Amino acid sequence: MDYSVYVGRCQTFFHLAVLLDVAGLLIFFVGLFAPLRFWDFLIFSGPLVVFLSLVFWIFWYLGNIEVPAEEFFPE
Repeated sequence: MDYSVYVGRCQTFFHLAVLLDVAGLLIFFVGLFAPLRFWDFLIFSGPLVVFLSLVFWIFWYLGNIEVPAEEFFPE
C-alpha cells in the first residue's frame, strides 16, 4: 500500500517525528515502571524528547502546505 498519499511530501520529517515520539514515550515508560536508580532522569528526559519532536512535526506540516501559484505571481 502506498502510504505517501496519507503522509504527504515530507516523509523524512514525518518519520523522524514519529521516531522521536516513540523513543520519548519508551524512555518515559521505562523510567516510570523499571526499578532503576536513575528513574527521575528518564521520566524528565522522555517528555523532552517528545517536545523536541514537535520541531519535526512543524517542518512536516509546513512542507505539506500547498499554496496556489497565483498568490506567488500576481498579474
